Amino acid sequence: MQKSMKTKFTHFLTKRYYLLVFFSLLLQSAFAQQITVTGKVTTADGQAVPFANVLIKGTQNGAVTDFDGSYKIAAGGSQTLVFSSQGYKTTEIAINNKTSINVTMTEDAMKLEEIVVVGYGSQQKKDLTGAVALVKPDEIQKRQVTTVADGLQGLVTGVKVRGGGRPGQEANVEIRGLKNLQNTNPLYVIDGLVTSANRDFNPNDIESIQVLKDASAAAIYGSRAANGVIIITTKKGKKGPLQVEVSAKSSFTVMPRYDLMGTEEFAKYNNMAYDNAGLPRQNLNMAVNTDWQDAVFRTGMIQDYNASFSGGSENSSFFMSGNYFGNEGTVIGTDFDRISFRVNSSGTKGIFSIGENLAISNAKTDEMSGNPIIDVYRMTPTIPLYDPSNPGGYGYGKQGVADTFGTNPLALADFSNVTNENFRIRGNIWSELKFVPWLKYRFNFGYETSFDSYKFMRKKGSWTLNQPEDPSQTDQNKGRSETLLFENTLTFKKEFGKHDITLLVGQTYQEDNYNQIYGTKRNLPMNSGTGQYYEVLNQGDSPVVGGFINEAALTSYLGRLEYNYDNRYLFNAVIRRDGSSRFSDGNKWGNFPSLSAGWRISNESFFKSEFIKDLKLRASYGELGSGNIREYESKSFINNFGQVVLGKDQTLYPSATQVKLSNSQLRWEKLKQTNIGLDLGVLNNDLRLTADYFIARTEDVLFGFPILLTTGNDGGNPISNAATVENKGFEFELAYSKKINEFSFNASVNFTKVNNKLVSLGNGQNENIIGNTMTRSGSPVGMWYVLQTNGLFQNQQEIDNYKNADGKVIMPNAVPGDIRFKDNNGDGQITNEDKAIVGSPWPEFEMGLNAGAEYKNFDFSMNWIASNGATVYNGFRSVVDRFDDNSNYRTGIQPWTPENPNTDFPRVTKGSTLNSRGDSDRFLESGNFIRLKYIGFGYNLPSSVLEKSGITRARLTLSAQNILTITKYKGLDPEFSNTGDNRIFERGVDNGSFPNLKTYSFGVEFSF
Repeated sequence: MQKSMKTKFTHFLTKRYYLLVFFSLLLQSAFAQQITVTGKVTTADGQAVPFANVLIKGTQNGAVTDFDGSYKIAAGGSQTLVFSSQGYKTTEIAINNKTSINVTMTEDAMKLEEIVVVGYGSQQKKDLTGAVALVKPDEIQKRQVTTVADGLQGLVTGVKVRGGGRPGQEANVEIRGLKNLQNTNPLYVIDGLVTSANRDFNPNDIESIQVLKDASAAAIYGSRAANGVIIITTKKGKKGPLQVEVSAKSSFTVMPRYDLMGTEEFAKYNNMAYDNAGLPRQNLNMAVNTDWQDAVFRTGMIQDYNASFSGGSENSSFFMSGNYFGNEGTVIGTDFDRISFRVNSSGTKGIFSIGENLAISNAKTDEMSGNPIIDVYRMTPTIPLYDPSNPGGYGYGKQGVADTFGTNPLALADFSNVTNENFRIRGNIWSELKFVPWLKYRFNFGYETSFDSYKFMRKKGSWTLNQPEDPSQTDQNKGRSETLLFENTLTFKKEFGKHDITLLVGQTYQEDNYNQIYGTKRNLPMNSGTGQYYEVLNQGDSPVVGGFINEAALTSYLGRLEYNYDNRYLFNAVIRRDGSSRFSDGNKWGNFPSLSAGWRISNESFFKSEFIKDLKLRASYGELGSGNIREYESKSFINNFGQVVLGKDQTLYPSATQVKLSNSQLRWEKLKQTNIGLDLGVLNNDLRLTADYFIARTEDVLFGFPILLTTGNDGGNPISNAATVENKGFEFELAYSKKINEFSFNASVNFTKVNNKLVSLGNGQNENIIGNTMTRSGSPVGMWYVLQTNGLFQNQQEIDNYKNADGKVIMPNAVPGDIRFKDNNGDGQITNEDKAIVGSPWPEFEMGLNAGAEYKNFDFSMNWIASNGATVYNGFRSVVDRFDDNSNYRTGIQPWTPENPNTDFPRVTKGSTLNSRGDSDRFLESGNFIRLKYIGFGYNLPSSVLEKSGITRARLTLSAQNILTITKYKGLDPEFSNTGDNRIFERGVDNGSFPNLKTYSFGVEFSF
């Protein structure tokens, strides 16, 4: 039997041997007909595409391009090569016996296979079930911006950005409308570190940006995600030799100007105002004609230099960068400088991986003194810049000659100066253990610390009329913030046939600490040799010192389930539980769940369409929280500096008193959001549509409504869970891209419509009035609440006939040429009771248009933004169009006179407040605008020119920002940002807001 088995085994091997010989002969015959094909894979602008797949169609045989995009493959002369790479459209080319084939890959704007970072993990774009937007980092980097937020305007549906041109100014970002009544800025996550993408952060380091807009997408961040999440991943090194990239960009910035009167025209109307009031004219200095705008505004300059070094091997990579950003402002005495460095590296050894992301920056800002945007029109042209008779030598008005309380901006910049400096270190260290291909553990430690220095210097000298002669003084403080983040996550990812399951569980802990010490000294000595003050705190007298510390902690547990069946049915579930030290013991914890689902109809067997390439429906519901309160809001505040006299000996005892009421019942705000979305790709995905409809409702909104001081409250309005806010909106984006031979172009339009409503105020209140706004239950926040004007009185008879139903003359003190106000309550007089809601500061919709084209080595791109339907308050006109107060006036006005009755501008008079009321609809204007936000041209030097220089890529760019605005708004900038204390309620008030600047840039980029 053993012999029989041995014979059979020998016979089996013999048969296999002959089969191997036979197939070897066939293969030799086939290879004899093969040729070697070489070539290079590049992008439309000539850049190499490394690690692209080159596959022989119908086989598993292929090759991969190297770092320079080159490949080499053996194939049959009649076969076809298939070129593919993540983020590019797959290209097929028949060999036709050619031995050299170069391929230009076209970017797949749909990028269905693109990896999207969604928090503690990633997904392919095609598998997303929530509302997540991707932003190309070069769209931001090609603009001249200080922060990431500045560059987002017009690029993403549902994301509203309002910035300004002041050096170091940070933009306000609002994702999908107003969610609360305190802060609208989203949560930033950079390389896994919960932080801020503020002016310390270098936008040139960005590799990818994701905006998580709905609750299901952002729910993994729980209580901090109510305002949306912006996830930023910074650049990493790639396999290959050292890559060096250098860029330099210089920009000139130009301040918009008001149309203001010169001395001759000003004197005419100033004298008219005094004459109409029956007052003696001012003794105007007609020999002076100061253009305050020329004196205060200047051409600004921005310099942005960036260098990076990157590379890697099979098991490791590194990226290093350095940046200098300097902004010499358009307003005298303003400046911003930032220097930053970054090192990102990672390595892998077997099942273990480790990496770090570290950024160091130092930013210094010479802050704007006062508000010269207002002062340039508060000061009149008859006031000289300098006046030796005034303390300090600056001109600023004189009783009976130039009776104004405006401020000389040059004097203020000289005598009152503020500088802020921040040295920041932030980064994280992570490590992973991949036990098996489908299970990995990740630990992430994040750390951020900032050393903050503030200095205020008050020199001796005056800047306004009747100013007390204050001594020199310096206020200085030193602060340090520190954030520690610990995260542990375990990820299971495995496919079971048509089932693809990803399960994530994790735990995080974050601790925040801020401490500050401060000191003040007065009567500082001056160095007689230099004329400079000694600003160190060991000089001067009247010392004041102090300090404080704030601490907070947040601990969380999280889980996420992603399920994909056959690339058709998608399901996503998230739960996060957060506990915050900011709340009292009984209210520290909150649970934040979400569910979302998607159906890729285009992958169904019954769906057969050559026209529609991709069709997916999405739906989600989620709950997010917000603990947007200060560290100790749930606790009472005690003032322990008091003293009390007691006993027969009248002994002095220390005492304490409560100065801020506490609310121990504070609990999480809770945002509940529903989202329904559609993703559609047609014409081979060249035309793409994304649409979303959402309803978001925030309950238990945290806000400090004003209460009477007689309650014992003397430390600010205590926070309570009171209001309910609701947003409903629609987002729509349509994009098209096409390549025809050497010409390619792309265009996209996005549309956002958001309606907000304050469902209820809570605390037994139905309305809240701040400034000229009314926030009333059932209506949008911050509606305009003002007196209504009804033309001008043309004669005394009109005044006498303007009566209520009872025959009472409503405005008996008016004279011809005065404004007629509506008596809405019919009581026969004009009072605050006649105010009405007349408009909304919220736009009906906002739009963005982006377009670009490339031809050979030339490229062009532009970005337009538009806003329609908002009513805004023009603070500039509320000053220069009133004549009861001395300031400059708008040139070219035509006020009412008996000889010029056909006008809407009232008579000018110094003595009446009727025509100068700021609480009327006279100063409300349309905030509609269309703006060319960016336009740029680029040229890539041909490789034939560069090949001998060792430079692999060289590029020249020329661009401009904010150079064209179509609007009827009479202020400096309809795209203004209100940064006052009541910004949420008075968002439509433009009262000295720093405008966006016209910016002209030239840049050079090269790599080798």
